[in-house]
Amino acid sequence: MRSGIPNLTALQAFEATARLGTFSRAAEELSLTHSAVYRQVASLEQRLGVQLFTRVRRRIVLTDHGAEYAGRIRQHLDQIEKDTFGLVSRTGMGRSLHIAVVPTLATTWLIPRLADFARRHPDITVSLSVRTLPFQFKDQPFDGALYHSDHVWPGTRGVLLFREKELVPVCAPTMADARREGEGPLGVMPHLHLSSRPDAWRDWYGQNRHDFAPHAAGGPRYELFTMVLAAAEAGLGVGLVPRFLAQDALDAGRVAQACPGVLRVPHGYYFSYPESGSRGETLKIFQGWLQTVAGGDTHA
Repeated sequence: MRSGIPNLTALQAFEATARLGTFSRAAEELSLTHSAVYRQVASLEQRLGVQLFTRVRRRIVLTDHGAEYAGRIRQHLDQIEKDTFGLVSRTGMGRSLHIAVVPTLATTWLIPRLADFARRHPDITVSLSVRTLPFQFKDQPFDGALYHSDHVWPGTRGVLLFREKELVPVCAPTMADARREGEGPLGVMPHLHLSSRPDAWRDWYGQNRHDFAPHAAGGPRYELFTMVLAAAEAGLGVGLVPRFLAQDALDAGRVAQACPGVLRVPHGYYFSYPESGSRGETLKIFQGWLQTVAGGDTHA
């Protein structure tokens, strides 16, 4: 018996509370009562002899020790989940993959095509989790990752699926029609920005040899390209969106290209997996399918 290891239920209650910020939200996720989660966390603190949270009225805040411990426990729980998936795969109950993805590419490009993969390989289950920043596979429970970059991540092996090529300025058709001559390439339309690419509009103006007007730096910020596209369609302004993501909306007339200029970019979408260790047959099958689909996609 490993007497030094706390109860797994207590660790799960602590990790969920640390991640979600309240006992109530952790209880909802774990299908427990608020009081049950509170008791589990309190018993964990008592067993460790370390205060994990400070409690101020109805608010809880991680202590420094609690934040460090939460990060480590989260990694271990993720690894247990990954090991469990691997065991299920090896015992003939079906093969599985857990893939990290950037959200917009997942919802607009990958998921609509996964039905084809399921038809070809019905014994392989593909689970997806969102990750927007680079990470190390040794710290995360993933078999592979599909991400946006200009190179394969260090410490991994992988392939370029397709280039992003260009971002196009799109807006509602009525907004494009209302633009008047002499107001610059995009008139006085509000500029919609992607938070992770703060310099995109400045680069667009530079590539197209236009002065970067002060009002172009203003406008709302969004976390995802899908949000930028939806905001443009709703008439909130003009947004820069990869052409392959905007093409369906352009073809359907939901948005229009606001002016001829585009922003050419060197980045693309990569699929990679850990450099260390052997790549399983299931991962090879999935990578091969991705390359085939990306190679035959006319928008990519």
